[in-house]
Amino acid sequence: MTDAAEAFITTRREGAILEVTLDRPKANAIDLATSRAMGRTFAAFRDDPGLRVAIVRTGGEMFFSAGWDLKAAAEGAEIDGDYGIGGFGGLQLLPDLNKPVIACVSGMAVGGGFELALSCDLIYAADHSRFALPEIRAGTIADAATIKLPRRIPHHVAMEMLLMGRWMEAEEALRWGLVNEVLPQDRLEARVWEVARLLASGPPLVFAAIKEVLRVSEAEDFATGMARMMNRQLPTIDRLYGSEDLHEGARAFAEGRDPVWQGK
Repeated sequence: MTDAAEAFITTRREGAILEVTLDRPKANAIDLATSRAMGRTFAAFRDDPGLRVAIVRTGGEMFFSAGWDLKAAAEGAEIDGDYGIGGFGGLQLLPDLNKPVIACVSGMAVGGGFELALSCDLIYAADHSRFALPEIRAGTIADAATIKLPRRIPHHVAMEMLLMGRWMEAEEALRWGLVNEVLPQDRLEARVWEVARLLASGPPLVFAAIKEVLRVSEAEDFATGMARMMNRQLPTIDRLYGSEDLHEGARAFAEGRDPVWQGK
């Protein structure tokens, strides 16, 4: 990792929450070195037992991220080079990421920037935000979005974005369920932190099981997925069903109190 790439990524920690900020003017575009640095940042989050939730945000209000750095590509950078441990943007291919990640989107999420948001579990957007996949106009494919987007919104709406590169405003994204909430810019970050704190107080072993089940079951039929859970064939399910937290949840319910989750 180069020092230059490191300089574009900052983190802020509050208890069990890690806020990761990409600030790479002018458009928060991501080149290979920045992608590798982001991957290392998110891998460190994944591997830190004291962290439970991550927030992904970017500097400025005009661009959440313009995605792949086309200027770098025009100067000869490899489009299919080494993006690092997590794939492009550090998240979409990161193995065993079983903690919730929230996207805090302010401004335009374009191409790979849109895909970065899609790699998160929850998306909160400022009301001036816009989304687009303009790769078609550059003669290439929005690879991750081609797989993910038709699974998130109606097929024909997704295909319109992929085939035509049209822009989607934040309110339309909310209408299709692509984002969780749309808020005024001055309320966005406070709302994201409110959600992050709520998740940080929740049961981490359950969150981990949910994320693994969702990830694995995408390639399986319903019966197979259910059998794998019932037979404790997934590591997170096996850990959850043998955990102290599972008993704590039952005790807390019976005693009429809030549970104290320890992640074990």
